[in-house]
Amino acid sequence: MLKLFKNLTKKDAFYILICIILIVFQVWLELKMPDYMSAITRLVETEGSPIGEILLNGGYMLLCALGSLASAIIVGYFSTHLASNFSKTLRNKLFTKVFQFSTREIKDFQTSSLITRTTNDITQVEMLLMMGLQMMVKAPIMAVWAIFKILNRGLEWSLLTGVCVLILLSTVGILMIIVLPRFARVQKLIDKINGVTRENLTGIRVIRAFNAEEFQKNHFETTNRDLTNMQLFNQRCFAVMQPIMMLIMNGLTLGIYFIGAYLIEGATLGSKITVFSNMVVFSSYGMQVISSFLMLAMIFMILPRASISANRINEVLMKTESIKEGTFDGNTKEIGTVEFKNVSFKYPDADEYLLKNITFKVNKGETIAFIGSTGSGKSTLINLVPRFYDATDGEVLIDGVNVKDYQAEALNNKLGYVPQRAVLFTGSVYDNVSYGENGKKATTLEEVKKAIDVAQGSEFVLKMDGTYDAHIARGGTNVSGGQKQRLSIARAIARKPEIYIFDDAFSALDYKTDATLRKELRRHTKDATILIVAQRIGTILNADKIVVLDNGKCVGMGTHQELLKNCAVYKEIALSQLSKEELENA
Repeated sequence: MLKLFKNLTKKDAFYILICIILIVFQVWLELKMPDYMSAITRLVETEGSPIGEILLNGGYMLLCALGSLASAIIVGYFSTHLASNFSKTLRNKLFTKVFQFSTREIKDFQTSSLITRTTNDITQVEMLLMMGLQMMVKAPIMAVWAIFKILNRGLEWSLLTGVCVLILLSTVGILMIIVLPRFARVQKLIDKINGVTRENLTGIRVIRAFNAEEFQKNHFETTNRDLTNMQLFNQRCFAVMQPIMMLIMNGLTLGIYFIGAYLIEGATLGSKITVFSNMVVFSSYGMQVISSFLMLAMIFMILPRASISANRINEVLMKTESIKEGTFDGNTKEIGTVEFKNVSFKYPDADEYLLKNITFKVNKGETIAFIGSTGSGKSTLINLVPRFYDATDGEVLIDGVNVKDYQAEALNNKLGYVPQRAVLFTGSVYDNVSYGENGKKATTLEEVKKAIDVAQGSEFVLKMDGTYDAHIARGGTNVSGGQKQRLSIARAIARKPEIYIFDDAFSALDYKTDATLRKELRRHTKDATILIVAQRIGTILNADKIVVLDNGKCVGMGTHQELLKNCAVYKEIALSQLSKEELENA
């Protein structure tokens, strides 16, 4: 929890200081009122007391009450402002931290869990800061101050107050022992219910196609019931506190007056007024002591869950990135070269290498393709270039410089990446194609049109309502798979990078569109280096170099014709897709 509060700014610290000063002032005012009440009691019981003095003390009590109210309002304003700003800062830091994660760190946290940590967990901490700043500071100050004020007012009353406080703390302690472990489970169940909901929404078409609505409904109901039952148990436990608190407070008041009546009865005539006055004051101070511990009890209701939430947030913020950014700014003599030197790779905690001793080099303007059976390591290999993972052994060089030495921005500005699964964002067609800074270069509408035209997307874009300003839904759900893929390719083309990376980016296209697109792409990107992962032989026939992978090893490298003669694996893949006549005429 304390680690998390290190994210407070100097401005936040200033707000906290103001709140603490005002809270101390508020406590002083509230504890001053019983003194005036005691004075009024003595004056009323004493014959001949001037009415002016009674009214004056009453006026002081009123001023104390108004001052306490004003302080409470100001503290409430500042604490709310502080908590809101702190949660805003935390969300920004959490969001930024996740963006710095490599694929390895992302896999350590489920998407649903990261959503919960960014929303619900931060809300729990915000509530603690907002309410806790007022109660956690006010309660102990008031309790200690009030106790010192009543120490010399009567041993019997002090013992009674001590017993009540002990019962109160024992109740809170027992509840914490019972409830605290369940709060951690509540947050995990919220993660789970987020995950189930997200899964249902993402796969809604498949669910409907297989008539699995009832099955998924039951799955959600089970998760929802687990969370509900856990929350009900926690709330029932805390519900016990309210009647116990009221019983203790009312019991204390009754006990004070019962003991007071006994003491007044046994007191001398001259000291009866003093005993009665002490009883009235003690009753007021005793209530403030109990109220202080009651506030602490309320904090104990919020603190455990907020503490667990803080630990979950810290897990993300304190996570060490496996991929460290370099310092090289990207200014190189070479342009557009990609080289793998004895590169091997295995996933973290894996025993077997997925890629083994891969070596090749591709120069500016050349096209290199990667092909192989499913699971041979094609996508993994190409993902080492933008540093989604780092090579376990060997070096990956861009323009003669190890990718590990580059600043992240400098490396990314050299690359135009099209993922295996096309990704579109909420916005317009123009927004998606001109996405990002594109190497600090503004992308004009004409450049967007040209990029879409090269990607063979003009035909369907011009038919959309609004054309280049047409709306794209989240994830591109209002366009087809082939259209998404073409817009993703257009986004890379609009970037005008040195190196294009196509990770099986033509799989959703028909053969005619695929062939036309590749022809236009070659003409438009003749000075750029192209890396292609593909399943189709037709997509890579004209590549300058083809790398054949099998079980993570390079089993062949060369042109299409060379590999047909020298590589049995490539020939087998080729014959499974094309006839001998088609291959001979290719």
